[in-house]
Amino acid sequence: MTSELFIDVQPKKIAIALTEDKKLVEYQEEEQSASFSVGNIYLAKVRKLMPGLNACFVNVGHERDAFLHYLDLGTQFNSYAKYLKQVLNDKKNLYPFEKASFQQELEKSGSVQNVLQQGQEILVQIVKEPISTKGPRLTCEITFPGRYLVLIPFDDKVSISTKIKSAEERSRLKQIIQSIKPHNCGVIVRTVAEGKRVAEIDTEMKVLMKRWEECLKQAQKAKTEPALVYEETSRTVGMLRDLFNPSYENIYVNKEDVFCEVKDYVSLIAPDRISVVKLYKGNLPIFDNFDITRQIKSGFGRTVSYKHGAYLIIEHTEALHVVDVNSGNRAKNKNGQEANALEVNLGAADELARQLRLRDMGGIIVVDFIDMKLAEDRQALYEHMCENMKRDRARHNILPLSKFGLMQITRQRVRPVMDVQVEESCPTCHGSGKIKSSFLFESVLEGKIKLLNKKLGMKCFTLYVHPYVYAFLCRGIFSLKRKWQWKYGLGVKVIPSQKLAFLEYQFVDSDGQEIDMKEEVEIR
Repeated sequence: MTSELFIDVQPKKIAIALTEDKKLVEYQEEEQSASFSVGNIYLAKVRKLMPGLNACFVNVGHERDAFLHYLDLGTQFNSYAKYLKQVLNDKKNLYPFEKASFQQELEKSGSVQNVLQQGQEILVQIVKEPISTKGPRLTCEITFPGRYLVLIPFDDKVSISTKIKSAEERSRLKQIIQSIKPHNCGVIVRTVAEGKRVAEIDTEMKVLMKRWEECLKQAQKAKTEPALVYEETSRTVGMLRDLFNPSYENIYVNKEDVFCEVKDYVSLIAPDRISVVKLYKGNLPIFDNFDITRQIKSGFGRTVSYKHGAYLIIEHTEALHVVDVNSGNRAKNKNGQEANALEVNLGAADELARQLRLRDMGGIIVVDFIDMKLAEDRQALYEHMCENMKRDRARHNILPLSKFGLMQITRQRVRPVMDVQVEESCPTCHGSGKIKSSFLFESVLEGKIKLLNKKLGMKCFTLYVHPYVYAFLCRGIFSLKRKWQWKYGLGVKVIPSQKLAFLEYQFVDSDGQEIDMKEEVEIR
């Protein structure tokens, strides 16, 4: 299996696409301006205690207060609280972490009102982003994830990933961690640490410990609450840390500074794989060039087709996700209805496993497969689904088919489901249903090029248009594209973009920033 990673850096967002055998299996996008991300740590104040929920609401700067349950305070919260008080009381010298003392552990059956007070300053970490009408979900059990390790301040345990099966390797890793582990810290050893040398593990341990110290220094200097005291060094690196696999054949990046950032990160965690990081310099948008845009448009949406005319219908509700399997206009199997149902269901299981990763669907997923009478066929479908889900990094649980033919799946959810709009709204009529003559569209474009070139003095810029419009502009020896370049200079470039609607266009300057040349909506 060949795996490739594509990173598309735009002025307003970053998108990462993962393909396996040229097929899109994971897609993540994040706004550049987004201020909330899983893993961020804040120094914040308790806004309101809720004894009935045994929880509290904390102000972390979001429009809705974040939720912190008593059980998420962690057993060592008293130790945290005392040490944080010592740090905040002295603004000049940082109280040494190794001198911090462990306090009495919190009882699991305790009450939040006996531990916290309204207005109290606490150090919290986001574990779930705001979803729908809910604010962020918080924890006081701070963790610093790395490639091989997860550092947990105020803990003393060493845990090894259950996916490392060798007893000898588990023992080796435990001995290594015990010998290099900082005082007052616990460590979780991740699966990718299997077989790694002491030097590699020790280097990462020091990096993670330095992050914790920087976090404390930021909290010490904070003048207002809430204050962001720790953030992932880069959104791209943060997304790449969880996605990276040494088996990747290529990692393409379309922006030079992010390319250098990714290359530095890969050289740190896998020096022998640094050659797979490549800078994309093509004229076409990176996702268009590698056929990612078409797969995004066909892979998202309410209806998803898969082989031989069968399709899935995916509905999102507040409580759960519902998936219906339909055979569509598929030709019947010569071996009868039961064989036909099994074949359609097995294909649906393949596509559904991909969709769960692609959309990052979490929570409860209920799948209505086509009814099958034979118990062995239902068992075969269940085993096939379990096998497909092994490649999914998110924690999940799958139940066998119920007597109603429903399969229930739970999947870890830490951020809103990825919902990409695939329907294109008309950029010309803005929903009114009436547009100017498309025959005059070339004149509209030329008018805007003339405005930029002659009146605003811009000599170098790029016009992105739909591929069909691009084909029209390039037709013939003396094409409109050539005429514009002769008239306004070779700095005027025209490039097709699959993400644009039919009569949509986009002007971008030489620095990659969009120039707003869209017409205003007529108000009647």
